[in-house]
Amino acid sequence: MSDAGRKDWSDKLKEGVTPDSTKSTQTKMKETFTDTGDKVARGIQPDEQKSTGQELSDKMGRSKDRNVHGSSGGSILDKAKGALGMGDKH
Repeated sequence: MSDAGRKDWSDKLKEGVTPDSTKSTQTKMKETFTDTGDKVARGIQPDEQKSTGQELSDKMGRSKDRNVHGSSGGSILDKAKGALGMGDKH
């Protein structure tokens, strides 16, 4: 079960184990679009407002993103605020 508007963890699992070579271009595009939307939602909604499963899934996703992309770990919303000069200044 996923939170409203979020990609279900079982869908993520199925997409991850299915080789890209067997997916149509349309399926790959859909997955890319829904993954991006899910990452945006992951960054906007605070963890304490998520179901336990969604919170754990998001934490694992953020950890993977940091390892793969070398991210500093801030949310997408925090990064956007920083880019616009609206971030916290300490």
